Amino acid sequence: MASTVKPPPPRTATPDGATLRPAAVLALGTFAVGTDAFVTAGFLPAMAAALHVSTAAAGQSVGLFAAVYALASPLLAVATARLPRRTLLLGALLLLAAANALSALAPSYGVLLGGRVLAALAAAAFTPTAGATAAGLARAESRGRALAVVIGGLTVATALGVPLGRVAAVGLGWRAALGAVAALSVLGALAVGLTLPQLPGAEPVPLRSRLAALRRPGVLAVLPLTVLGMAACYVPYSYSVPVLAAVGVSGRVAVPVALVLYGAGAVAGNLLAGRWTDRVGPVRVLTVGYAAMAVTFAALTALAAEHERLRSAVAVGVLAFLWGASSWCQSPAQQHRLLAAAPEQASLVVSLNSSAIYLGIGAGTVLGGLALPSGATAVFASAAVLACGAAGLLRVTAVRRGSSG
Repeated sequence: MASTVKPPPPRTATPDGATLRPAAVLALGTFAVGTDAFVTAGFLPAMAAALHVSTAAAGQSVGLFAAVYALASPLLAVATARLPRRTLLLGALLLLAAANALSALAPSYGVLLGGRVLAALAAAAFTPTAGATAAGLARAESRGRALAVVIGGLTVATALGVPLGRVAAVGLGWRAALGAVAALSVLGALAVGLTLPQLPGAEPVPLRSRLAALRRPGVLAVLPLTVLGMAACYVPYSYSVPVLAAVGVSGRVAVPVALVLYGAGAVAGNLLAGRWTDRVGPVRVLTVGYAAMAVTFAALTALAAEHERLRSAVAVGVLAFLWGASSWCQSPAQQHRLLAAAPEQASLVVSLNSSAIYLGIGAGTVLGGLALPSGATAVFASAAVLACGAAGLLRVTAVRRGSSG
């Protein structure tokens, strides 16, 4: 209340590096959250064998995490709005640590699924709050960089989560890999507790207001495409170890290398899409992305069907890179379209897009699990069909909105 009579502090009191330090601390938390979300795909076969379920059933733990995150995120935003921000962030990371410890010690598949539900709730509480907190602590001219730093934790986890999980599972076992994620979460909680100032909560935005953006025609045209596009790339992703084996990539070295190439593609695709969206428009970026995705999955389908004749380590490496790039080029362009459709509801539509991303991940994981018993050919072919469907939906919605992209 007294801020109207006190002069603002001099600029030298809050140097740029200092305002970005909270974002760096929060990036450690988002790296833990992202690693938790992606690491499981690196050791699904070993986890399935230990819990006496099929690989497809074990993969549904990824889908369950995604579905709970998508549905819980807007509800938790309302329920936790009045909590002090540091308290909420600290509690979310400690819950994430406990959830991963529970999953690591799980004696049965049911207990594992319970751990994944708790982890998803923790992630849904932490990630949006981390972004808002970083922006609130940064100076106005540094907010974009602060958000980029926080999101960078998720981006790095996207690139490294699965290969780290694969390496840890091979060297230490899948339970130790989940234990390492729990330890990383505790480290993030310690950093938050020691370095972040306390920030008060705020009056909650009613869920009805949050969902009112769905009535905007432009928003309705974009969100289903996010779901479909993410579903396409996640049909094979959650089962990356067995489907890569079907195209000749197996062993302690080859699989992590292929997954690192996927991650490098994800980072490159995200960065280039952001730059080119500003230059040529989101529709053109997405058109190229979905075309590349469809071609990549079609080529992997051919490699899986042709057995030994067409397989090449170099070819699979290139396709893994394109798989990652085409998957993660979607987010900047889709967010650009949403912000153009509802600029006055920016934070709401971005949060809705995050829920749509996780709904797509969950749906793709379920579809991949259904296709996996028929072999990698069916998995990759299903992904190619969905990518073509995403390209078609893009053209239809772009024309209806009159976007030249």
